Amino acid sequence: MKVNRSDWFVTASALLITLGAAFAVMLVMIFIMSETPGETIYYFFAGPLTNKYYLGNMFNSAIPLILTGLGIAFAFRSSMFNLGGEGQVYAGGLAATAVALPLPAAGAFFGITISLLAAVVTGAVIAGLSGFFKMKWRTDELISSFLISNALIYIVDNFITGPLDDPENNLLVTSKIAEQYWFKKIFLPSNLDISIFFIAIIAVLAFYYLFKTHQGYEMRMCGLNPEFARYGGINVGKYMILPMLWSGAFHGLAGAVAVFGTSHACYKGFSGGMGWNGIAVALIARNNPIAVIPAALFFAYLEAGAKSAMINADVTIEIASIVQSVVFFLITAQAIYNFVKFRRKAV
Repeated sequence: MKVNRSDWFVTASALLITLGAAFAVMLVMIFIMSETPGETIYYFFAGPLTNKYYLGNMFNSAIPLILTGLGIAFAFRSSMFNLGGEGQVYAGGLAATAVALPLPAAGAFFGITISLLAAVVTGAVIAGLSGFFKMKWRTDELISSFLISNALIYIVDNFITGPLDDPENNLLVTSKIAEQYWFKKIFLPSNLDISIFFIAIIAVLAFYYLFKTHQGYEMRMCGLNPEFARYGGINVGKYMILPMLWSGAFHGLAGAVAVFGTSHACYKGFSGGMGWNGIAVALIARNNPIAVIPAALFFAYLEAGAKSAMINADVTIEIASIVQSVVFFLITAQAIYNFVKFRRKAV
């Protein structure tokens, strides 16, 4: 498929305007909320870049967001809506932990592989159910995925605080997985691990699958116009299930990567925000798997900057949530994209 350079220009221009507007709102909020706005602005923008620890942790927090962003992008590309990311990430992390805990003597490669596979299958099955329900009974996948996710969160909580709870730890957490399964750190003293390279490769492969393969083309066609796709002989029912399977698989993998790379155990509520932020990441990236990487880094940068400003200045971390909300609103509103498109046609 030939790339439409005009569409790329409109998308990039509108995105830059959106991010600029979000940062403008952030500056206004800082001047309103902070007694030392100059210091707050410095720590917000420069704080995440001042040392290896902050910088590495910023990149590390982007890793699961890349995966959840990919999961949402796959669903959205086929006009399916997965609002169950939180539960799928949570269940994926638990599944990987539950498989790894009884295998302390297994080889590192075997243990990591089978644990990650368990997380992928768990997430895929959970999300795939919503796709199956839509194909079979026309159930709205937006509602079913959300409800299933909410129910799963309580079930996972029960496992963490019950059968898998670590009796030697005062926190609500499972026992730690064997150290041989921990992902290798590459930017000490931060938590950044080697998985970031594999996640980047996965994003490239996801782009290739969506835009360079026959199945990816059919998936996108079903998303653009399911009736036309059905008339053209495409099995539309198949592409109600397959995108949700992919979406859940990415979310489940995000949970496993968060456990194996950072926490090394599954603690209660560890997935908080990963699923929802993945939606915003995918929207910023316009459901482009490659663009998901900088979009996830942008979100991680906002979080890191807010934490830095909170520690060193006098604002709360909620300022990042305000900026994220503005970005989310402007992206979904489409007004800026329509304005840029109109201006470009006028020129």
